[in-house]
Amino acid sequence: MGMSTGGGGNSLNNDINVTPMIDVLLVLLIIFMMIIPMSRKAIDTQLPDPNPQPVAPTVVPDQIVLEVLPDDKYAINKEPVEKAAMFKRLKDIYDPRPEKIIFIKGDTTVKYANVIWAMDQARGAGVKVIGVPPK
Repeated sequence: MGMSTGGGGNSLNNDINVTPMIDVLLVLLIIFMMIIPMSRKAIDTQLPDPNPQPVAPTVVPDQIVLEVLPDDKYAINKEPVEKAAMFKRLKDIYDPRPEKIIFIKGDTTVKYANVIWAMDQARGAGVKVIGVPPK
């Protein structure tokens, strides 16, 4: 009574051969290692100067500031203007200008109606943009 183990010379082996899969894996790894550094894109950034020079606030000479002062007084860029002549003065200033921008600065003690009247005069003189600076 002998037992046969089936160890003959032509037996089939059902183990998976992983050598070709490892070769493919290594080739893909090398390809990705080469492609990733080449695909990086540089981002241009502009960082602020760590030691900026202080800039003195200056009024641009092109800006027109209309001040509404107490007692029905008005000034255009610190130059006093009569209430009756303000429309003509604004018209003379803004006719040759391509940009029609004015800033209206009202004193805290003047009536709101005086500031609105000054805005109406500026709008009538051809001003397209009226700015009111914060307090």
